[in-house]
Amino acid sequence: HEDLKDVMWVNKGEIPGNGIDDDKNGSIDDIHGWNFIGGKDGKNVNAENLEVVRVYNQLKAKYDGKDVEKLSKKEKKEYDTYKEYEKAINDKREKAGPQLQQFEMILEGVMNLAKAIGKEPADIVADDLKDFKSDDQMLSGMASNLYNYMKEGATYLDIIDELEGAKHYYDDQYNYNYNPDFDARDIVGDNLEDKNERYYGNNDVEGPDAFHGTHVAGIIAAVRDNDLGIKGVANNVLIMSVRTVPNGDERDKDVANAIRYAVDNGATVINMSFGKSPSPYKEVVDDAVRYAAKNDVLLVHAAGNDGKEVKFDNNYPNDKYLKRKLFRPKMAENWIEVGAIGPEMDEKMTASFSNYSPTNVDVFAPGEKVHSTVPGDKYKNAQGTSMASPMIAGVAALLRSYHPDLTAEQVKQIIMDSAVPQTQLVELPGDGEKKVSFKKLSVTGGIANTYNALKMAETVKGKKKSKKSKNSSGSAAGGKTTKDGTKAKPKV
Repeated sequence: HEDLKDVMWVNKGEIPGNGIDDDKNGSIDDIHGWNFIGGKDGKNVNAENLEVVRVYNQLKAKYDGKDVEKLSKKEKKEYDTYKEYEKAINDKREKAGPQLQQFEMILEGVMNLAKAIGKEPADIVADDLKDFKSDDQMLSGMASNLYNYMKEGATYLDIIDELEGAKHYYDDQYNYNYNPDFDARDIVGDNLEDKNERYYGNNDVEGPDAFHGTHVAGIIAAVRDNDLGIKGVANNVLIMSVRTVPNGDERDKDVANAIRYAVDNGATVINMSFGKSPSPYKEVVDDAVRYAAKNDVLLVHAAGNDGKEVKFDNNYPNDKYLKRKLFRPKMAENWIEVGAIGPEMDEKMTASFSNYSPTNVDVFAPGEKVHSTVPGDKYKNAQGTSMASPMIAGVAALLRSYHPDLTAEQVKQIIMDSAVPQTQLVELPGDGEKKVSFKKLSVTGGIANTYNALKMAETVKGKKKSKKSKNSSGSAAGGKTTKDGTKAKPKV
């Protein structure tokens, strides 16, 4: 992307395109990062199951046709989960199928309307729809409806784009996400039984659909002084692309490997705009989170878009370790959880989709109508806690750049302590009829503030001990001073 190419991390230990693992990190030609959901032959996973489907398939193989009366207490609990997931999956597919057909028909009608008007969709304006006459009542009704949309500022291409997005959404749900018969993992070629397997995937960090990752990266780091597009939150930052989330649910094994890869290659902040429920191999992710903590790396995680109160058993990954280890904490102190607000500062301030919790969500940040980079040198609005999380990752990158002696825990605490408290009543996400105090939706009860965070950081004595970096670029992780006396860029 024109607004990101200058801030992409380059692995200087690799010689591009020679098919050799020059820096001996287990990944061949990982110039800008690594893809843990691709195969050695260059193919990539796009659509995938949700985790509930994968767990359902495991339980079905174990309990289908079994006599429930002969099961142990533990087995009966698993059996109940199996039947619960079976119902949820069937319900989702029963709803998604008709929705897919509906949007296919609407999209076909919109394209037929363009033909009837006699113009290319890009050339159609509101007056074309206002003056449209036809004996076909369906086309006439559609012209009237679309005219109202275009009067409010939407273009004909915007309408088509929105309809195609809805069609793809329900197509993915019906044919891939909730389809127990679909399995894309053969593309990767790893051993799924080996949860500690590290070295698989390929170097195609773009993959078949780079919209989400490109939008997130732009929020953090789109170049601020090039007179193009937008300005990212942070300057003096590099973006390392680590592909681990398909169009479906990520696998715990891939998440763990993605965290370890980023840490090993010098990242100081890891943005995690993804989430799911359940997490069958959480302990594998926990080990990677501990590894990040040991290496002083901050993890920034999107709270999720279900409009629900998140708890430790309904939203993953999270910062509560599954198992306490001797003399080690139960919670990850290098983790910050982010909810989303919209552009209004009244009772509608909360994003209706955002997850929340007075104990499990730390802070809120903008996540509605966020304008950022998308593939093809373009810029579009998107929404979600996926957009709020990189807002905080950008602030963290600024803090680590200007104050490289701050630890990950200190950066987290500064972001939280400098948040602007909000006490007004707001609509409860997921239930617009109910009003609650905003301070009850997160630990801080506030909205992150970059200026406040930077001012506060000036008063905090850093606890980070100076040591030489081991990353392949030769510059110190976390913005320390390089051999030429300049500050290194923190990698996100």
